Formats: sequence, structure tokens, C-alpha cells
Amino acid sequence: MIKPETAYEVHSCLVDALQSGTGKAAHTEFGLKKMPVAGKTGTAYDFTDALFAGYDSNFTCAVWTGFDKPQKIYRGAFGRELALPIWVDIMNAAAQQYPPREIRQPSTLNEVEICWRSGLPATDKCYDAVKSASGDTVQRRTTYMELATSAQKPTESCNVHGEPRTRLVRDLPPSDLPRAALAVDLREVTPVPVKDPTLLADKDPYNSLKPTLKPEPTPAPEIQTAESQKIENEPSESPAPSANPATAVEPGSEPANQTPESIVPIRKAIPVQPQDKAPAEIRRALPVKPLDQESAEETLLKSATPPPSDLYQ
Repeated sequence: MIKPETAYEVHSCLVDALQSGTGKAAHTEFGLKKMPVAGKTGTAYDFTDALFAGYDSNFTCAVWTGFDKPQKIYRGAFGRELALPIWVDIMNAAAQQYPPREIRQPSTLNEVEICWRSGLPATDKCYDAVKSASGDTVQRRTTYMELATSAQKPTESCNVHGEPRTRLVRDLPPSDLPRAALAVDLREVTPVPVKDPTLLADKDPYNSLKPTLKPEPTPAPEIQTAESQKIENEPSESPAPSANPATAVEPGSEPANQTPESIVPIRKAIPVQPQDKAPAEIRRALPVKPLDQESAEETLLKSATPPPSDLYQ
């Protein structure tokens, strides 16, 4: 079960579909009598089914056209051309004995003039300048009628035609946050205290407190000079063992008695000069002829050593 208002709104859409939509040929071409009816066409994407479903206050009738084994009827087989004429004949015959009555509109529904440019209730200024067939500029009304309850009807008027205005503050209860009024007056915005290191903008647009902790600057890496680097091509001599016994060194700490001689020198890679090599020999492939066209001197299939002439002597 649905609400009477919702049911009548759907009924109004189906009435428009039959009068000015895909089913308007029922009145203009197929001779549907003037009576309160509603309906909608239907067509399958591959044109295997064409139908029309409609009703009045007494009967509901649906007409389907197609094959028992689904196959394409023909390209362009729409419901308004195949099923709609049958539906019109049936409803005209039924109306002779059972005249349909007008479906009553609920009292809670009212007609509202809507501007299709904004989707809001129209005003006296909802006109657009268009050119007529003769080339003259005329004013055309940009509105249509819609059904709505008091709860569905918008409270604002058209904001496209006439004086433009912007509503920054909406009618919301005080408990609803955020409010659009805060975007106008920032003095009422409560500052957000910063408890941890936080990245803020240059101007701090949200008026939050500055962080008390500042990150320490990263120390610049030490630049090694040429004097501190030792370029050695041969393996370096191992330093003499210290006379002092080995002491335990904690991880991450440097030994106290470390000397500059015990530091491993930094080796530099010696650039390798490219060696000049003779270019590779490029040989050209010789075309091969059929065997019967090859000469005995040029063929590659001839025997390298000729047979002896005195073999059978």
C-alpha cells in the first residue's frame, strides 16, 4: 500500500504520457475517445517485445505483441505502433457499457507553477527571450504545472529570473551543525587548540592556536674535502694492532680511543676510458639461384676437392 498522494502523482505522470508523450498517437491516429485514461508504452531493446499497459477507473488492460519463441519482430517495432492500436480498440469497446469516471485528486495535493530553469516556484519574471519563426524576439513563459503537497513544495522562489540573491543562512534548528552563518562571521568560531605538532598555513585561516613544539632544523650534511679523501689504487696496509685490550663498545656509539689512522679511507672509482676496437666486418648476402641455373664456378655446392682422374686406371 502506498499513500494516496503518491498514487495520484504516479497517475498524473501516466496521464501525461498518454496525452503528450509516447502514447499521444492514441488520440491523434488511432481514435481513442475522450475519456479519463492513462498508460505507458514499452519496447524491448532488441525489438523482441512491444507492449502497452493502461487503465481507467473500471479496467486495467495490458497488450503484448511478440513471438512465442523470442525473436526480433522487426527493427523499429515499437509498442506505440503494434500494441497501442489494439489497446485503444479494447478500451473504446469497454467504455460503451462501462463508462469510466474521473479519478479524484486528494485534497492534500495542490497545483504549483514551477520554473523549469530553476526547479523552484515561479514568479512574475519567469520569462525567456526567444526568437519566433519570423525572427522577432518574443517573451516566452518558462513554467509548467506540478502536483505537490505542502511538505513537497519548495519554500524558495525562482532565483534565476529577476533579482539574483544567495541564501547563506538556512532555516535549521540551533543544534544542526555546521551553520552557514559561521561562514559569514568568523568571530563566533571557537578556536581549535593544537595539542600535537600540526602543519598550519601561513595565515592560519581557521584561527587555531600556534603549535608550541617546533621541529628542530635538520643539520646540513658535512662536505668532505679533497684533503680528507685518500685515493689509493693498491690495497691499504692494515694498521698495527693496538696494545690496549679490546673494549666493548655499545651499539650506536663511537669508541673513545679511535684515531684518524683507524678510519677506513674512502676509495674513488677510476674512470675507464673506452677502448678503440676495429669495426665489425659487414658482409653482404649473395642471392641464391635455382640449382639448374647455378654455374659450376659460382655454386657453393661444388666439391672442394676434385675427384682423381686415374681412380679406375
